[in-house]
Amino acid sequence: MLGKGGKQVNAGVGLSSWGIPVYAGMDFGVHPDISVGFEGSYRSYKEHWKFDDRKYRHSIMGFSGNVNYHFNTLLNIPKEWDLYAGANIGFYVWNSSSDYPGDHTSGLGLGGQLGIRYYFNEKFGLNLEGGGGNAFSGGKFGISIIL
Repeated sequence: MLGKGGKQVNAGVGLSSWGIPVYAGMDFGVHPDISVGFEGSYRSYKEHWKFDDRKYRHSIMGFSGNVNYHFNTLLNIPKEWDLYAGANIGFYVWNSSSDYPGDHTSGLGLGGQLGIRYYFNEKFGLNLEGGGGNAFSGGKFGISIIL
C-alpha cells in the first residue's frame, strides 16, 4: 500500500466502447488511507455510419485528477493487496474528422472508481480498476510502481 508520503506511477490499457485507451498517471499518499493523483489517457477509434456509408476517425485525450480511500487499514487487508474506491474529475478533448456529422464535444467529466492492486514485492504491482460516469468510463488494467 502507498501510505502517507508515498509516490506511485501507474500505466496500462483500458476497455471502452470508444477504442482502447492507454493511460499513465501518478498517485501521492496524503494520509495512511488516502491518496490523490492525476492521469492522462489517449484513445482513438473509427466509426462507420451506415446512413452515408462513410467511416469517421475519432480521438480522445483525457486529463483527470483523483482521490481514493484505501480500505486496507479498515478491513485489515494484507499489505500485498490494495483495495480502494474514490472519485475523479477530468477534462477530455474529443477530435473527430472535420466532416463528421455527429455531435462529439470536449468537456468536463465527473466519475467514480473502484480498484484493486496486487504487489509482488515492495515496489511492483498489477492494478485492475473499474469506473464510470465520465469520458474515462470502463475498466483498466496495468502496472503500479512505488517510487
